[in-house]
Amino acid sequence: MSEPPHPLDLIDRERVLQLLTEHLSSAWTSFDSARPKEPQLDQALFVRLSEGLPAAPGDPEASLEDIVSVLDASVSPSRPLYSAYIGSTGLEAGVLAGALGNAYDVNLAAAAGAAEMLENQTIRWVAEFVGYPVGDGAFTSGGMTSNLTALTAAREQALPGSRYDGLSGRPAAVYCSEESHHSVARAVEVIGLGSQALRRIPIDAERRMRVDALADALAADRAAGVVPVAVVATSGTTLTGAIDPLAEVADVCAEYDVWMHVDGAYGGPAAGVPSLAPRFRGIEQAQSLTIDAHKWLGVQKSCSLVMLANSGPLESAFAHDERYMLHAGVAANGVDRTLEYSRPVRSLKLWLAFRIYGADMLRRWIEMTAEHARTLADALRANPRFELLNEPSLSVVCFRDRAGGDMSVAELDEHNLQLARAITDDGRVYLAPAQVDGMTCLRVCFMNFRTTAEQVSELLHVIEELAGAG
Repeated sequence: MSEPPHPLDLIDRERVLQLLTEHLSSAWTSFDSARPKEPQLDQALFVRLSEGLPAAPGDPEASLEDIVSVLDASVSPSRPLYSAYIGSTGLEAGVLAGALGNAYDVNLAAAAGAAEMLENQTIRWVAEFVGYPVGDGAFTSGGMTSNLTALTAAREQALPGSRYDGLSGRPAAVYCSEESHHSVARAVEVIGLGSQALRRIPIDAERRMRVDALADALAADRAAGVVPVAVVATSGTTLTGAIDPLAEVADVCAEYDVWMHVDGAYGGPAAGVPSLAPRFRGIEQAQSLTIDAHKWLGVQKSCSLVMLANSGPLESAFAHDERYMLHAGVAANGVDRTLEYSRPVRSLKLWLAFRIYGADMLRRWIEMTAEHARTLADALRANPRFELLNEPSLSVVCFRDRAGGDMSVAELDEHNLQLARAITDDGRVYLAPAQVDGMTCLRVCFMNFRTTAEQVSELLHVIEELAGAG
């Protein structure tokens, strides 16, 4: 029986790199302007995607073609009229860094040499960008993991030894606004407190955490013997982009000696934009801060980071001793400061973006997308057909079609849900329905640096056209 081919012999490197370059160039070109409709998967490829495990080697070129077809027929946040969720821009710098990072496949779980220097430099750059006095930090797989990392460190500080002994019957609580991201609730469950320990603080007319209610909740828990673990303030809620009053929250946290964490996964980078920075006053007082670079800093998933004001809490929460890996005192390993073990150099994408584009250009891009939201809000406010449901704090706009005003509440909700589906089915614009104060509405979020002012007008035109046809 003949020897099977060696894996390295199956790919003509020069040919596949040429093809890859052509495919990347085509993809980048397609992201420069909106498409009239999203393409559909052809039937032949649909059949191939239903096949079982291949046993024999296949054609690399044909396989690459199938990958491109699948991705082209998938929803991509890189497209300029993608405005449904909080996505990225898919910056070219991230593609280049991602390719090289995957090629070298460095693992930051253990001591990794120069890659650690690059990661630490990128953390310092982000901290400088947003004005945060960082003492420690790490890149993670996403905002969920970043928030979980911060709250694990906060739990260990509030309840020393809990990572070994559990809560041992000690009641504890975490505090956040009613509109904080669900990752906070998941983190509270994972760190062993249980979702019943999450105190959802009411919001004010601007959809921000009410500081008076926060103080009341902390006082009541302290009086009842409940240990406050952390307060999670949000700088840019997912639903409307609201920013909690960070400075006031920091004052309350200082009064009650409670860890303050800021979930800035979406909005945090806007703290680095002069015109928006005043809304983030107090972010520098937080014990920890989460930012997702794969959102408003434009790079691809996944590229999140958690920053702490002080060094030490991450080691207290995660350091351990295993015989197969030397640890602190002999060799520094990232695994002693992070939840994850195998960890790629996620920072590479953001590092290259800073190097290529520069901080000032990123600031201008963020400001531009926030301006798109204000432009859309002004246009909706001036059109009696639509009802604006939030004044945009950042780049999210929620609104609904009144449909002539002759429908019941339930009928109006159903009408707006169907309108959102019609817009998505049309294919020129991608957005999603949402609920604000129980009302079903349309939600637009501008994040993509490719989106132009003309395309904002096009987005509104498509919505008006399809609303009129409904």
